Amino acid sequence: MKDLVSKIGPIVALAPAIVSATATSAALDLLGFKSAVLIVQSGAIESAGDFTVTLQESDTTTSGDFTDVAAGDLEGELPDTLAADTVYKLGYTGTKRYLRAVATKNGGTSIGLSITLIKGHPESAPVA
Repeated sequence: MKDLVSKIGPIVALAPAIVSATATSAALDLLGFKSAVLIVQSGAIESAGDFTVTLQESDTTTSGDFTDVAAGDLEGELPDTLAADTVYKLGYTGTKRYLRAVATKNGGTSIGLSITLIKGHPESAPVA
C-alpha cells in the first residue's frame, strides 16, 4: 500500500465557519515543502451569497506584500462564484514561501466555508 499521510502537511487556512464578510487567512508557511493544494469546502449559502476564493503569495509575512498567484503557477481554477455544498481544489506550483487564502464577499448574506492548505513534496519525510 502506498503511504500518503507521511508526505503531506495540512494547515487550516480558514476554520469551518459561517462567513458573512471577506475573510483572509494568516500567512501559511511552505518552508520545507515544494508544492501545495488549496482545498475549499463550501456549505449552505444564505440569501444568494456570492463568494469567491483567491490564492495569494509572498516572500514575506507582511500583509501588503501578498499578490494574487499568477495563472501559470496554478493547477486548475476556482469558480467566479462558489456553489453550495461543493469541494474545490487548486494546485500551487510557484516558488514563494508564503501563501494565504482570501474569501471575498461579493454579495448576499453568508456561506458556510472552510479552507485547508495541504503542503506536499516535503524536503524531508516522513512529515510529523
